[in-house]
Amino acid sequence: MENPKTVLAIDPGNSKCGLALATRDSADVVHLMWHCIVPREQVIAKLQEAHDQVAYSMIIVGSGTTSKPLIADIRAELPSMAILVVDEKDTTYQARERYWEHNPRRGWRRFLPSTLQLPPEPVDDYAALIIAERVLIA
Repeated sequence: MENPKTVLAIDPGNSKCGLALATRDSADVVHLMWHCIVPREQVIAKLQEAHDQVAYSMIIVGSGTTSKPLIADIRAELPSMAILVVDEKDTTYQARERYWEHNPRRGWRRFLPSTLQLPPEPVDDYAALIIAERVLIA
């Protein structure tokens, strides 16, 4: 059975998209269950993989300029799925910080403030997590 507090969030981009499957527990704590970054054309194929991890009841899409074509593709694939569009302002900056929380800095990097460092890989999946939190925590 689906957990009504489990959502799939997508940070849409031109070439790649971040996906994050997140759930809120009874203590209102948000947990990241699964995440990935995929080329834009593979997002629809990843919807089933995410659902196989944990059944979700809603898809949340960031409101960026590339969101409309993505939403149309999702509706064509899953016409009865609830889709919510959420403002994605500042999610990239917040995602950089979240990356360091999930991937602690090592060596000399731990002595520099995280705000002065860029993660060594894309953070679109963590931006999707921030988008999910905006709905789950609200």
